Amino acid sequence: MQREQLMDLLTASGVLQEGHFLLSSGLHSDRYLQCAQILQHPERAEKLGREIAEKFSGEKIDLIVGPAMGGIILAYEVARSAGCRGIFTERKDGEMQLRRGFGIEPGERVLLVEDVVTTGKSAREVLQVVEKEGGKVVGISSIVDRSPADLELGVPYRPLLRVEVEVYGPEDCPLCQNGIPLKKPGSRENRE
Repeated sequence: MQREQLMDLLTASGVLQEGHFLLSSGLHSDRYLQCAQILQHPERAEKLGREIAEKFSGEKIDLIVGPAMGGIILAYEVARSAGCRGIFTERKDGEMQLRRGFGIEPGERVLLVEDVVTTGKSAREVLQVVEKEGGKVVGISSIVDRSPADLELGVPYRPLLRVEVEVYGPEDCPLCQNGIPLKKPGSRENRE
């Protein structure tokens, strides 16, 4: 899928929102990418899963892992396209972990997926969970990469789309300074 086709699909699905948002990283932004809007459509989610699986088609992959919430549906769809299992991690008491009886066999080759990457925090947390269980992370993918250009995750990172979104620290946010109400659309716990 070409960049323009993917942007059209995201726009038609209502993914890109404008306002004043608190991102799960703690940063503020005037734009928010709500990928749940596209993942609610099975045929669109399937297409995205297939696109991500194709980006890693040269790798042997045993398992797809995504963080809850944004990575659950995507992990399932990528796993379906790749012909392997798909599971997810969750936060409990502020710590990313496997629950619900999910496990990773030592030596399993794992692809991490999530909807949007901003700072890479969730991806790094999931990577640590996988490595702690003895899995080998062969790569990371996402629907959208809105991270700084120099983001290093330690493994190949192949997003479907890179979107530049202006972000601000809360102390430097012009939206806060202008009194624009802050929305908290993400799902990460323990945000201030």
